[in-house]
Amino acid sequence: MKVLVAGGAGYIGSHCVRQLVAAGHEPVVLDNLVFGHRAAVAPEIEFHAIDLGDAPALEPLFAAHRFDLVMHFAAFAYVGESVTDPIKYYRNNVAAPLTLLETMLKHGVRKFVFSSTCATFGVPTRLPLVEDLPQAPINPYGQTKLDVENLLKALARSHGLSFAAFRYFNAAGAAEDGAIGEDHDPETHLIPLAMGAAQGHRPALQIFGTDYPTPDGTCLRDYVHVDDLSRAHIAVFERLATPGAQLFYNLGTGTPTSVREVIQAVEQVSGLKVPVVVGQRREGDPPALYADAAKARTELNWVPKFGSIGPIVETAWRWHQAHPHGYGDRPSS
Repeated sequence: MKVLVAGGAGYIGSHCVRQLVAAGHEPVVLDNLVFGHRAAVAPEIEFHAIDLGDAPALEPLFAAHRFDLVMHFAAFAYVGESVTDPIKYYRNNVAAPLTLLETMLKHGVRKFVFSSTCATFGVPTRLPLVEDLPQAPINPYGQTKLDVENLLKALARSHGLSFAAFRYFNAAGAAEDGAIGEDHDPETHLIPLAMGAAQGHRPALQIFGTDYPTPDGTCLRDYVHVDDLSRAHIAVFERLATPGAQLFYNLGTGTPTSVREVIQAVEQVSGLKVPVVVGQRREGDPPALYADAAKARTELNWVPKFGSIGPIVETAWRWHQAHPHGYGDRPSS
């Protein structure tokens, strides 16, 4: 299939592009490179540095290609920033996908795969999280993702759009061969922050709260390998053949891992000590978040290859060892 990958130069999008190629599909990448990296996309992949919300730029792209399906990975995803600058998040995470969807429907494309988030659930009413739990986001980031989910449901009814929305937990790791990895600016994810601290390229790692009602007092999260996420996105293609299909899946391993356990894994894999500073809890951090991914296993035959934190960290370490300063395509701060 010919697949337009919006946000295909970002962390998850770039890994999905490689998985698409491996599965025999033909990806075309669209990314404005605000957070993505051109180096994360192989030179032989067709690449367009345009903005998702730029309708005049999208028109010739859709006119030149007969896309079978569109994948969306182009959201802004900093929760704190979404609270302080919600207009930025609604413009990029809701208005821009609306333009994309309008353009693709105009050109007869009726299949869409959406990168959503477990943040649409807000503070969970019970664990593990299943797909039909109430959704009550507690920040604009989660709300924008839920808004797009609702838009997709409306378009399924009105235009026969077939879509899948994947609600991620904590994407982690890097390509197994070390070719591409995780490089955000600013970086907020635990594993790269811990590795940077261990390598001496970042400040000591701050642990936000050690008094949670968890086995070691630190937050529990569900870390899922980025390539496993990508494989799920491709596994859903067949189920989108039904017009108006509305599919929702949680993607996680179902295994909660604490902050301290992640730090221990980084130290074990790297052989380095991770310097830490213990701070207070952050407002809005629930003690635990982890998935029940039984639906994805049953319907998509999706079984994570990386089922525990150790192997995930090993792939991340290979990337960070070879790229201690990331892709090196951003100005020094």
